[in-house]
Amino acid sequence: MSNDGMTAQMAKKPGFIAALDQSGGSTPGALRHYGIPDSAYDGEEEMFRLMHEMRVRIMTAPSFSGDKVIAAILFERTMDGLAEGKPVPSFLWEDRGIVPFLKVDKGLEPERNGVSLMKPIPGLDNLLARAVKLGVYGTKERSVINLPDREGIAAIAKQQFDLAEQIAAHGLVPILEPEVLIKSPDKAGAEAILLEELTRGLDALPGSYPVMLKLTIPEKPDLYLDLMTHSRVQRVVALSGGYTRADACRRLSANHGMIASFSRALVDDLKYTMSEEVFDATLAAAIDEIYQASTVKL
Repeated sequence: MSNDGMTAQMAKKPGFIAALDQSGGSTPGALRHYGIPDSAYDGEEEMFRLMHEMRVRIMTAPSFSGDKVIAAILFERTMDGLAEGKPVPSFLWEDRGIVPFLKVDKGLEPERNGVSLMKPIPGLDNLLARAVKLGVYGTKERSVINLPDREGIAAIAKQQFDLAEQIAAHGLVPILEPEVLIKSPDKAGAEAILLEELTRGLDALPGSYPVMLKLTIPEKPDLYLDLMTHSRVQRVVALSGGYTRADACRRLSANHGMIASFSRALVDDLKYTMSEEVFDATLAAAIDEIYQASTVKL
């Protein structure tokens, strides 16, 4: 795979990132929303098989291409699976023109100082080495901010930047995702502190590797504009965070330079019982709406 081609795409190409990375805890709910009840499968292996089939259906749909979807974030089992007989990362890049990323975090610690840090990630170096062999371009790692607590948010930023250094040592581009919850009692206050801590962390980054930032769409439009021009930032992308697609797209369109990295807001209308034609048309409509919000700004 061509890292130069992937780098150029991630740095400059118009479009958005599809987040196809629901993990164990969120998978049953995602399947239920898709129209597959808990009673339709027996055990974790069957559950993940059905989830992989849903993701492959999305990835192989005609509308899911690099024309508008510039990258996709994968769950580890999706990365290890096949699409049309090829390893998923190879299929995405070679057949669809979509850059593959890998979700590497293993969930969250209990909230402390208004934030939830990432749990330890055992075997991370082995996972990263395997991802490189499969042609993955970068990673994504999520932690959560609930309150505007300076100590907590500083700890979130430090953990994210420390992990980014470990990931970059494998030649991968890390996406740092310190999500501010949309139900935070002071979302704007938390975002203001996060901006300060991210700026401080970026200024202190060792080496010369690039990072990406995946952030909640801010209460103050264009709050993160300066981050987009930082010499160490390849791209700033937005998570939908529980907003409806319409609301997320409306908010995103007010933030210049910020593109989407949506999960539920992308797949919300897709159902298991749809014909292939209706499935693709529904997916195409979502892709068009998110692409528009990512590329045409107010």
